Amino acid sequence: MRFDLITLFPELFAPFLASGVTRRAYASGQVQVRLWNPRDYAEGQYRRVDDRPFGGGPGMVMLAEPLAQCLAAIRADRAEAPGAQAPCVLFSPAGRRLDQAGVQAWAGGEGAILLCGRYEGVDQRFVDSCVQQQISLGDFVLSGGEVAAMALLDAVARLQEGVLHDAQSAEQDSFSPALQGLLDCPHYTRPEVWRGQQVPPVLLGGNHAEIARWREQQRLELTARLRPDLLGAPGQTPTGQDASTARRAPTGGDS
Repeated sequence: MRFDLITLFPELFAPFLASGVTRRAYASGQVQVRLWNPRDYAEGQYRRVDDRPFGGGPGMVMLAEPLAQCLAAIRADRAEAPGAQAPCVLFSPAGRRLDQAGVQAWAGGEGAILLCGRYEGVDQRFVDSCVQQQISLGDFVLSGGEVAAMALLDAVARLQEGVLHDAQSAEQDSFSPALQGLLDCPHYTRPEVWRGQQVPPVLLGGNHAEIARWREQQRLELTARLRPDLLGAPGQTPTGQDASTARRAPTGGDS
């Protein structure tokens, strides 16, 4: 799949694309990332990409024409490639909040053109004419869309085959279908006792059936206590267990 990023700060992505486990997806070409600076398509000596808003007010607004020219260049470059009609996506507070289901949909697709806004925003005429989807990471404001783009790329890249050492790592993530959309359970490693806190004994006993039951109970308890919105109908867990029961801390401690 291919992601084209429209950004005024392409240099921000160099360390991101070369670091961590997801670098394998970029290095192998499983996830292609191409960076485009709208300043390269701006006119005038200063290559201006922003201006003051009509009606007054603080800040600046990204100009429509450099973005339109940049987008046209991307469309032309993608014309003969799979995903030629990939959507132009804007990271925006008005967008649909990104969740794991959305990430999985992107991970199985052919990519997109990601617009990383800056300043007070993008001229609405460009949004109305050229943007097919809007995405939000949550109800807060960033200084630009680059961090949001990195979040989407990272979430998509780690789901590609061979990127993680163990494919089950992704299957056992919080929000995954394998966990019925619940939070993941707590995890522990050596030493067995750390600053007076002991690893839950069930994890040391070697009984895999008991460990599986403990982990499921922990997922239910943690989700009911910390993210009850993930359980669906009020008072019910996905398995039909009463949420008041799921909230009781199971034997062996809590996270």
